[in-house]
Amino acid sequence: MADGTISVTHVAPRERYLAELTEDGADPVEVGYVDYTQGGDHRALTHTVIYDRFGGRGFAGEVVRQVLDDVRDSGLQVVPVCSYVQSYLEKHPEYSDLVAS
Repeated sequence: MADGTISVTHVAPRERYLAELTEDGADPVEVGYVDYTQGGDHRALTHTVIYDRFGGRGFAGEVVRQVLDDVRDSGLQVVPVCSYVQSYLEKHPEYSDLVAS
């Protein structure tokens, strides 16, 4: 990943996680988002977007990791609808306990 810090903010009213990059003390810049739908104790992650100009820098994986950590901290389970999230979960079995059966 490039220099800088990715921070993910949960925007519950929009059912979205917003990802921002802060580099060299500059103001944060939005790099993408993860959309979801909520149903009971399940959060279905439906769409992961990293804007083209930020692609290829490892941001998607960092964003999904932070989203999954938030889901875990919230005591919820995840339904991986998004193909990127599905792929991430296959590569990171430490999150397998979050996947709704």
